Amino acid sequence: MDSVNTTPEDPFKFSFAMGYMGIVFALVLANLGAAYGTAKSGVGICAMGVMKPSVIVKGVIPVIMAGILGIYGLIVSVILSQNINSKNEGEYKVKDGLNHLGSGMCCGLSSLAAGVAIGIGGEAGVRAMGHQDRVFVGMMLILIFSEALGLYGLIVSLIMSQNK
Repeated sequence: MDSVNTTPEDPFKFSFAMGYMGIVFALVLANLGAAYGTAKSGVGICAMGVMKPSVIVKGVIPVIMAGILGIYGLIVSVILSQNINSKNEGEYKVKDGLNHLGSGMCCGLSSLAAGVAIGIGGEAGVRAMGHQDRVFVGMMLILIFSEALGLYGLIVSLIMSQNK
């Protein structure tokens, strides 16, 4: 059985493995956050739609904001992929691979946290809107600050990915 050595003593394979894991973390974790936020907010929309169907369109806002988190992961994944593929065999060092791993984890984990916050806040806010329309502004503020968590991760991730 052929065994592949991916230890730091073999920097070529290890560095590329870490770089591609950064891509995986960015895309998968961001999409997990988006999916959770969408599902949790969708439950609130369904419950609110029974009580007050006229405000369902306003209730879709948390779902849209959760979907944006998946786009953050896609952006970082494409940028990391281009950075990895632009390097020749000897140019992509372990430092680059670990930098891209950290960049992907930064975006992915912050988007996951934002998705959980959007899902929980969005569901509660949409359900509350079914009872009282004046809750809308408060819900929007909660969602904006929740989305900002993912945006902070995107910004830091982009800065890290460009670090030479």
